[in-house]
Amino acid sequence: MKKGLLFLILLFFQIFVYAQQDAWVYLTDKQNVETSIANPIIILTQKAIDRKNNHNVTIDERDVPVNESYITQLKNAMGITVMAKSKWFNAVHVRGNKIDIDALASLGFVTSIDFADKSLNTSKKVNQKESSKFESKLIDFSYGNAFNQINMIRGDELHLLDYTGTGMTVAVLDAGFPSVNTMAAFQRLRNAGHILDVYDFVGRDHDVYTNTTSKHGTWVLSTMAGYVENQFVGTAPDAFYYLFITEDDLSENPVEESYWVEAAERADSLGVDVINTSLGYKAYDNSNYSYTNANLDGQTAFITKGANIAFEKGLLLINSAGNEGNAGTNAPADSPNVLSVGAVNPMGTYASFSSVGSAFQPTQKPDVVAQGLASYVVDTNDVIGTLNGTSFSSPILAGGIVCLWQALPNKTNAEIMQLVRESASQYNSPDYYLGYGIPNLLAALNTGLSLDDNNEENLEEILLFPNPTSGDIYLKLPSQENAWALSFYDMLGRQVNKFLILDNTNPIDVSALVKGVYILKIESRKTSKNFKFIKK
Repeated sequence: MKKGLLFLILLFFQIFVYAQQDAWVYLTDKQNVETSIANPIIILTQKAIDRKNNHNVTIDERDVPVNESYITQLKNAMGITVMAKSKWFNAVHVRGNKIDIDALASLGFVTSIDFADKSLNTSKKVNQKESSKFESKLIDFSYGNAFNQINMIRGDELHLLDYTGTGMTVAVLDAGFPSVNTMAAFQRLRNAGHILDVYDFVGRDHDVYTNTTSKHGTWVLSTMAGYVENQFVGTAPDAFYYLFITEDDLSENPVEESYWVEAAERADSLGVDVINTSLGYKAYDNSNYSYTNANLDGQTAFITKGANIAFEKGLLLINSAGNEGNAGTNAPADSPNVLSVGAVNPMGTYASFSSVGSAFQPTQKPDVVAQGLASYVVDTNDVIGTLNGTSFSSPILAGGIVCLWQALPNKTNAEIMQLVRESASQYNSPDYYLGYGIPNLLAALNTGLSLDDNNEENLEEILLFPNPTSGDIYLKLPSQENAWALSFYDMLGRQVNKFLILDNTNPIDVSALVKGVYILKIESRKTSKNFKFIKK
């Protein structure tokens, strides 16, 4: 009898839950568009404006917030709960029964309604608008057990060159971040004032540290920003961070896609450079909302469409490929504008849980891989241990890419992504398991610098690369001078070698130098400069 009663209760609950539908309501217009675009400081931070200007990203109507009076009217509509909003899509995510949601079509400012359960949509289509200096300070960290996961992508060598994320801003979109405000592993980050802000888009508050339903965001953040003296160093320990909760760990519902888009919009407004997301969406509690493999085509899922706009806005998006193995990748990792990261073990071999790509995706997926099996993270009790998942290969690589972009600040998001792909271990023979392979971020940096040789803006700079080196070094010297004296000194100040070069002669063979750290003094008639470099 009790079992029968329990079944009826569960059945009633299921019917009630599924009677509540999710939908995106698209709106007609926005307020003060021309004024906002002409005076972007009204709607964006100065950092966001500067980033867009530096990368020739147009500030347009999508940057203007949703009309708040429309949102108020939707909130006051019978049976409607407003869950999220998106300025990029000029849309609001609502929840209610189908009748109440359909009734919103009578509002003059509603252009169309798109149900998450596509079988509930009418034939009317959604009306969407088409949318370096190369001088090293020798940062010598002790990575402890985390060494392998950063060394695999050569991120530690970027640290040696003093590229540790300084000046770069990262938004981490994830589940809870419990204890980040108290853990010793984030003391260095907090002392530097590098957690710029936090927000819970699910709970609609700033309380991200006491959310105990998930530790996932804390683990993810530790791979990038964690620091335990002589035991653990994240891949971008000196970057700035925003911590945003967009994942409701208690359920799977497409509103989480809307939370993600809303957070990405805020990140763009704040001038964020890189977004890491160790989340993915395909199957939902209500199977009518779920995506098929064919839907994961880089342009169908709401979150994927949002990611595509974020890319247009100049953000660099890095996302875990997923842990579904042969079941395939998730959204938004299916986007051609997202660098999706699969997982390998500590030896660099494919991890069996890592989601594979398919012909449904318009571009190679996954893009690349990093260590996701036995990845070292810091738990909420400050214990260093291992976890498995592309949830960790993604931020491990994301932190390294943050350092790469710091070193190549004039590159666009697309150029950085391509440099990473081209540096990977199987770039010329990609597959659906490893994508282009394991990136070599030092090689990506050297390629980026060599491509800059023809950039007139950099003609007056003196650059040295690669650094570290095992054999040859190359110099980029101002064209106005044709005679240069090079003097090499060890760390005790003793001169160990010298060269005279004419007409920018390259390369310079330093293979005879023993391994160690050296100072190279470069002099001409008009200028001189010192470099610290490493001979491997």
